[in-house]
Amino acid sequence: MADELKLYGLGISPFVCRVRIALYLKGIKYHFIIEDVRNKSADLIKYNPVHKKVPVLVHNRNPISESLVIIEYLDDVWKEAPILPQDAYRKAQDRFWAKFIDDKLIPALLNAIMSHGQEQAIEEAQEQLQFLENELKGNKFFGGDNINLVDISATFIAFWLGGAEEALGIKVLTKDKFPKLTEWCANYINCQAVKGILPPREKVVALFNF
Repeated sequence: MADELKLYGLGISPFVCRVRIALYLKGIKYHFIIEDVRNKSADLIKYNPVHKKVPVLVHNRNPISESLVIIEYLDDVWKEAPILPQDAYRKAQDRFWAKFIDDKLIPALLNAIMSHGQEQAIEEAQEQLQFLENELKGNKFFGGDNINLVDISATFIAFWLGGAEEALGIKVLTKDKFPKLTEWCANYINCQAVKGILPPREKVVALFNF
C-alpha cells in the first residue's frame, strides 16, 4: 500500500516552503492542500488543534505539526537524500542552529521589519545575523556542498527578508557586513529544489507593504 501524504499549507508561508523544499529534496510525492488562514478548514483545526496553523503534514492519517518537526520526521521515515547528518554531534549542531534561527534570529528580524527599520531594532537583528554569518565558515551552504536542515530553516532570511527590505525601503542584511550570508542567499534561492517552490517575489513584497 502506497503512503498517503498530505500537506496543509499556503504558498506564501516560509514555514510551509521549508517542508516543501524538504519533500522536493527527498523526491517524495504528496498532495498539497491550500489553506485559507482567515477561514481555517475543519481538517486543519482537527489535525493541529493546539496551534491551528500551517504547515501540517498528514501521513497515513497521522498528523505532524511544526515545520522543523515535520522535516525531521521526513528524514526519519524516508532515508534517501538525508537532510540531517548521521553523526550525533553534527546532528545536534544542526538542530541547535535551526532552533536559534526560529527562537532568536527570525523574531529579531521581524522586530526590525515591524519597526520599519528602527535603528536599535536593526542593530539587534544584525547582532543575531552575525552568529549565522560566522557559522557559514566559507562554505557554499551550511551543509557544505549540499543543503541541510540549517539552510532550509533559514529560508525566511534568504527570500522573505529581501522582500521586506524592498517593501519598506530598509536594509538589514547588507553585503558589506554579511558577505558570506549574502552569497549564501543567492546560491540557496537559485537551487532547483528551492526556486521552483518559492512564491513570486512581488507577492512577498506585497506581504510587507504595511
